[in-house]
Amino acid sequence: QIDPKDYTFSGLKNETVGRLPGKVAGQQFVIQDCENCSIYIFDHSATITIDDCVNCQIFLGPIKGSVFFRDCKDCKCIVACQQFRTRDCRKLEVFLCCATQPIIESSTGMKFGCFQYYYPELALQFKDAGLSIFNNTWSNIHDFTPVSGENNWGLLPETVVVQDYVPLPSSEELKAVRISTDATKSIIPITRGRRQKSSEESCLAVFFAGDYTTANARKLIDEMTGKGFQLVQTKEVLMKAEDAHRVFQQHASEFIPLLEKGPVVALEFNGDGAVEGCQSTINEVFSGTKVFVSESKASASQDVDNFYNFADMQMGM
Repeated sequence: QIDPKDYTFSGLKNETVGRLPGKVAGQQFVIQDCENCSIYIFDHSATITIDDCVNCQIFLGPIKGSVFFRDCKDCKCIVACQQFRTRDCRKLEVFLCCATQPIIESSTGMKFGCFQYYYPELALQFKDAGLSIFNNTWSNIHDFTPVSGENNWGLLPETVVVQDYVPLPSSEELKAVRISTDATKSIIPITRGRRQKSSEESCLAVFFAGDYTTANARKLIDEMTGKGFQLVQTKEVLMKAEDAHRVFQQHASEFIPLLEKGPVVALEFNGDGAVEGCQSTINEVFSGTKVFVSESKASASQDVDNFYNFADMQMGM
């Protein structure tokens, strides 16, 4: 028998509380009426609601469904979820991984950054919650109640340090979780999202389903960012033959047989020389792997548009 008290933090003040990996195991969780607290859910859950919290630091591991913040203010959060919503909130700063378009409603002073976090159990928790580490629309916010002439939300500066917002837990019990907030270790690839691109030149690289797809995509991200290129966005999505024709154009026939194995992982890199840099890295590092990569600077921006327009329709964005 499940006791709701095991899945609730309510009415706490000036406390550090949390749940260790394995302790929530896909249940719903409720956080309400907490003040000046540090709250850590190091596990996956079904849904989480956060109501009437003030001046709290909150970490929420992968949420299979929705997370809903209501009537909260001055909170700093790290959140991974399928759906993100706020209503009647003021001044939330959120490092977000969200599979669908995040929605704010009647909320002001909202700031968003890209989810950045690692502990050993986190990758499996993402899988258990049915979330892909490559589907993250953290910066594509929809404001349900815009006010003309005012902006209710913005992006956190790129130079932010996650631990300055949500510090590592201080309690003995929670210190057992081996956390890193180092960008290079983050389970979620750090993307630029909607920030201004630094160059006119982008490049699309697409990996096909197989045993090493995630590892290969991560390797290419490391190689390219190591060379100074920027990762703009990532996506994991199923494709059909007709989609391949639209996205891969004259090369579709060589990739269509690979689509039956499962979803593709697409990466957009930006920077002067991105196409050449990506092609040479793929030839050197992934010589035995079939990868689609933009052919030329001229066709690359069209490749990116073709793929992400298709992916957005697939994801119902």
